[in-house]
Amino acid sequence: MDAPLNAEAKVRFELAALYRLVAHFRMTDIIDTHISARVPGREDHFLINRYGVLFHEMQPEDLVKIDVEGNPVDPGDEETNKVNAAGFTIHSAIHMARHDLACVVHTHTADGMAVSCQEEGLLPITQHALKFYERLGYHDYQGIALDLEERESLVQDLGTHKAMILRNHGLLAAGSTVAEAFVNIYYLERSCQAQIKAQSAGGKIIYPSKAVCERTRGQYERPTSLDYCNRVWTSALRLIE
Repeated sequence: MDAPLNAEAKVRFELAALYRLVAHFRMTDIIDTHISARVPGREDHFLINRYGVLFHEMQPEDLVKIDVEGNPVDPGDEETNKVNAAGFTIHSAIHMARHDLACVVHTHTADGMAVSCQEEGLLPITQHALKFYERLGYHDYQGIALDLEERESLVQDLGTHKAMILRNHGLLAAGSTVAEAFVNIYYLERSCQAQIKAQSAGGKIIYPSKAVCERTRGQYERPTSLDYCNRVWTSALRLIE
């Protein structure tokens, strides 16, 4: 009986730390946006932030365990179990369909939103962006994600990818571990920041060749990629000690 509890406690610690790291890197939107993680051993339960807790304040006990219908699993009153309704729609869609993904991050950064408004989306112009070359989904804006019927198109647009741009909205990144999800959202955000700065400079932008884009993407997908994510994660945790 102890093993599942210990596994959940570990994920709660990691997820709360990820919230604080997202705050550290200024990817927050006051109390909006959300990060979720699957409860180990349960395909139908996941953890998400209690609505109203600022990301830099997040602790393991601030995470609410809910099922795929959005119902709180643990006892508590309406306030302690309150979650973002749009967050439930987006995250439950992915967790229900992609059991290979343990953690999902959604942000509304200025640069992420700016790129989400551009017809061409993320441009393959930086080393960071090439991590997502032909590995990035796009989801058309349908209004605030309160309609559960949107879950089907969210899943279809993500496809087999681990990252997606929500048109006119923001960014989404996921991972098979919390560490991988952190690396993916960090790289996606930095790619958007660099793109907006390059476009703002006004000069002609240089594009790598298709062959170089494919080669660089392959380098990101090498067998040791998760080891790299763990190394980044372990180092990043020292930023919030």
